[in-house]
Amino acid sequence: MLDWSLLQNLLIIAIACSSITVIFIQKTKKFCRNSHCIPGYGLLVNLILGFCFSQTFSNIDYIKSIWVGLFSFLGADTIYRNLEGKLPSYTDLTANKNSNSNTSDNPDSSSVNNSSDDDVIGEITYE
Repeated sequence: MLDWSLLQNLLIIAIACSSITVIFIQKTKKFCRNSHCIPGYGLLVNLILGFCFSQTFSNIDYIKSIWVGLFSFLGADTIYRNLEGKLPSYTDLTANKNSNSNTSDNPDSSSVNNSSDDDVIGEITYE
């Protein structure tokens, strides 16, 4: 069975790491001889810094630290939002589009925002 809480924790670590590695790569990519080696350089930097970052600031093992570097390279923020259901599915988009077109025909209808700042997205437990 897939351990969703472990995956979520690794992605949260990768989000923090990716913000650091993106800045580092932007500052140091001028040392690459041509633009074709920048993706390989980015992968190497993300793996190294992701490994070091996760080993320093968390208590996960070596293999999971390499996964943090890989997630950081792939775009941890996008992966996290997809897994958390932040991006609506195609059926939700089409349903919302149809309902918006129906409510725009009726001027008496009003929209209500049901979102709350108290919604819990995730929780990290440190031992």
